[in-house]
Amino acid sequence: MALDASPILHLLLLLAASASAVAGRRHSAPASGAGQSMYLAPSCRAHTASLADFGGVGDGTTSNTAAFRSAVDHLSQYSGEGGGGAMLYVPAGKWLTGPFNLTSHFTLFLHSDAVILGSQDISEWPIIDPLPSYGRGRDRIGGRYASLIGGSNLTDVVITGNNGTIDGQGATWWSKFKSGKLKYTRGYLMELMHSDTIFISNLTLLNSPAWNIHPVYSSNIVVQGVTILAPTHSPNTDGINPDSCSHVRIEDCYIVSGDDCVAIKSGWDEYGITYAMPSQHIVVRRLTCVSPTSAVIALGSEMSGGIQDVRAEDIVAVDSESGVRIKTAVGRGAYVKDVFVRGMTLTTMKWVFWMTGNYKSHPDDKYDPNAVPVVENISYQDVVATGVTTAARLEGIQGAPFKGICIANVTATLTKSRKYPWTCTDVEGVSSSDVTPAPCQPLQGAHDGACPFPTDTLPIDQLTLQQCAYDVPSTGTGGGGN
Repeated sequence: MALDASPILHLLLLLAASASAVAGRRHSAPASGAGQSMYLAPSCRAHTASLADFGGVGDGTTSNTAAFRSAVDHLSQYSGEGGGGAMLYVPAGKWLTGPFNLTSHFTLFLHSDAVILGSQDISEWPIIDPLPSYGRGRDRIGGRYASLIGGSNLTDVVITGNNGTIDGQGATWWSKFKSGKLKYTRGYLMELMHSDTIFISNLTLLNSPAWNIHPVYSSNIVVQGVTILAPTHSPNTDGINPDSCSHVRIEDCYIVSGDDCVAIKSGWDEYGITYAMPSQHIVVRRLTCVSPTSAVIALGSEMSGGIQDVRAEDIVAVDSESGVRIKTAVGRGAYVKDVFVRGMTLTTMKWVFWMTGNYKSHPDDKYDPNAVPVVENISYQDVVATGVTTAARLEGIQGAPFKGICIANVTATLTKSRKYPWTCTDVEGVSSSDVTPAPCQPLQGAHDGACPFPTDTLPIDQLTLQQCAYDVPSTGTGGGGN
């Protein structure tokens, strides 16, 4: 994998300079005794098995698609009420596979030296229907390839490990996508649909064909201590994209990608309006991001089910296009509102803040030109940005301005003096006196003190984790769990 060197170097230097703050971000598995792996999860499992028990071969060349599918099918017998659930242990090795689905009350656990490799044989990737809130594939009209790890209508799913690796081997997909040789939309590294209680932690994700983590139509989701890496020129390798999801917690993650590090979505134009399932009650904290062509946190552009109550804090970014970006357009309908951001440290940015109501990407020409989105109650505070080209680019919709913008305690140091460090049209809001450079006139309504930030605790922050153990025999082919 060839990552761009300069942003990585900047990131390492920045992290080294703030080691005390960063030290607690990586939630490594607790220390374990000989032959025993320890991990944190919402639920421990009563039954365990190793992928090797189902004929898996970790040589990096043998296909394990059948082994993964057989293992999950066998362990699904424990997913019912009273079954205690099951864990599939992936031992050290390189386990090549096509897509497979998970089951309920289930843990996929990767050894620290385990690597799940996405098959480069595209015939191993099934074609599935487009999402109903999109009406078509994201890349192409029609269906889409299944995601490497998937599942639908599940309850209590854990994907974790001792920082094991899932490598999508996306270069083939990126090349075919760029040259227009794919008939269908690329699959994602993980996609869990219509599911409740999803916990993803302590993993390294590499080279996804497209988006990395995509929970959709789901609730009660935690993504914690995950490292996501892809070349910064790779197409659409978004990090974490909750889509029509509620009660989501993303924390202590490190993302280097070719697209948005975190993108919150909820459906596309008339399809998303009809499906009408918002993304809401989402927390993003202690995120570190490198994305030279995209945003650290994006809202949209597919937001036709609505986005509300997003809380982001303690964000570090290096060499990214924009800190926070809201993307929408006439035809999207719905709303982006009640977005609260505080505590951002940004280095080398094109724009600190970017909003646009003129994002012209549409699934087809059937969208409603009267479906005008509402953007309101957006708060940014406690932001320090250096190496900035322009402080902000804020472009609302004529006749439907973006309202209720609040900006406080923001310092953006520009790479060179600009006559107009802020670009603003069709926006309304306030700012405090400690915003530098001074914001554009539509945001110069006087405001004293901090901008709003919720003080209540969301239910997803009350999720409790248990310390679970799995006894690993020397062969790595089985064991008992508790």
